[in-house]
Amino acid sequence: MNDELVTQAAGAEELGVLVGAVGAAGFFSLMIVIVWQVAATWRARMLAAREEQYKELATRYAQLLEDTVELQRRTTEDQRRLLEELAQTRLAVGSMEKMMREIE
Repeated sequence: MNDELVTQAAGAEELGVLVGAVGAAGFFSLMIVIVWQVAATWRARMLAAREEQYKELATRYAQLLEDTVELQRRTTEDQRRLLEELAQTRLAVGSMEKMMREIE
């Protein structure tokens, strides 16, 4: 009878060790999954923040591009106007030269 109790106690002890090992493995697995999910969430938030920054940069770039196009258009108009004024000035100077030659 004593041998049976010792055998049952040894079996219960082995069962306790097995349950402890399974419990520890389950706990560590749970911790790994939690850490993995926290890292994935953090990574997703960082990507979302980066995407928002890219959108802001794209908006700023588009605005700067529009401003540049407007400045280029104004510069082109100013150059055209200055060329017209220069052509009129050349005509006026040419007329004055012709008149001065006629006077001499």
